[in-house]
Amino acid sequence: MPSLPERKVGIVACSGEELAVGTVTRLAALRVLHDLRPGRTVTICLPLFLAGGEGDRAFARFHPTITVDGCSLRCAARGTARYSGAPAASIVVDELVAGQGLPRPDGRRRLDEAGRQAVDLTATRLAAMVDEVLGAESCEREAAP
Repeated sequence: MPSLPERKVGIVACSGEELAVGTVTRLAALRVLHDLRPGRTVTICLPLFLAGGEGDRAFARFHPTITVDGCSLRCAARGTARYSGAPAASIVVDELVAGQGLPRPDGRRRLDEAGRQAVDLTATRLAAMVDEVLGAESCEREAAP
């Protein structure tokens, strides 16, 4: 039986430079990529993806993606859906933070304590979503005739 390439999850993080929650999305995505789920994830550059980067768009059409947006505008989720299909899962940092009763992060270049807590929370949730997405795919492959 031929071996199939390892399935990975693409992480599409918000590029909102003007908001602290945009910084949170990028730091959380990098933590998952390098520390929490190395080898199981790749990042997709949202600006390149939106500008027509065919490599990123092709990856997102054939592999599951998780979008990580800072705010309710959901730029990453909307762009991913428009150019490659609906993401397998999504996070909105503002909603995640509010749901945990944490204060809104502040600071764009240097996050405050609330921002650092938001990075931890977002990265942990994102890693769990990667596991869920890859686990669901494994179950689907095993159940296929």
